[in-house]
Amino acid sequence: MSMLNSILGQVSETATVQNLAAKVGLSPEQVEQAVAALGQAHFAESDTVTTAAEQTGLPTDKLNEIVGHIGGEGALGRFASILQEDGAAGGILGSISKML
Repeated sequence: MSMLNSILGQVSETATVQNLAAKVGLSPEQVEQAVAALGQAHFAESDTVTTAAEQTGLPTDKLNEIVGHIGGEGALGRFASILQEDGAAGGILGSISKML
């Protein structure tokens, strides 16, 4: 969880896995999966939220809430870029992929 909190801290001052979980009514584990799926799906040609919903089984309204709480599409794009950069180095993206 600390890996995701660290990355979330780079895109939003108040977004942490625990805060997001409390705000959207999901468990921290579900939020971890959701954030990871949203970050990965951001670069897909299909709709980000729909793709993440298919990967996680979480409702699209909850995923949209998470996107809003982390700062919208712009913040999600920064988050996805960080994941992609770290993934190229063999870092966090591999770890996050295991969560899905």
